[in-house]
Amino acid sequence: MATATNSKAVRLIGILAIIAGAVMIIAGGVTWVTVRGQLVAENIEIPEDAAAFQGNIVNGPIDAYIQADIINKHALEGSGGMTYAELDREDPARATVMDASFLRTSLFSSVIAFGVAAFAAGVGLLMILLGWALLKLAPKTVVVVPATATTKVREDPVA
Repeated sequence: MATATNSKAVRLIGILAIIAGAVMIIAGGVTWVTVRGQLVAENIEIPEDAAAFQGNIVNGPIDAYIQADIINKHALEGSGGMTYAELDREDPARATVMDASFLRTSLFSSVIAFGVAAFAAGVGLLMILLGWALLKLAPKTVVVVPATATTKVREDPVA
């Protein structure tokens, strides 16, 4: 009977892994679509002097990274190659460099969000595969065959 109980537990874990995997894939997809929608709504166009995708609207992790990179390039050009922390407090370029830093941080946050969404979906897929494997390994029904009884016939010495 222990085999039947273990089989049920393994099947239950397999089913729960499949459900959890599906939830993670859905959550990753919803996160990806939400972040993409927010980026598109900002209508950020990659400038012509960017490394790639010039003229495209930022709508994904690579676009966001490229836009953050070109913002940094422009900020450094405007500040003589100095970062926010290196600029004097009275330098008029400091506010522009600070804004650029905030914009880059926001864009990098979206890149991280895309990565987390993809990671969640990937782990979800692995969980579904694990659950499927567990269901294949654990039989639906367990046939318990009783051991054949061996009886010894004893001669009654008294009879």
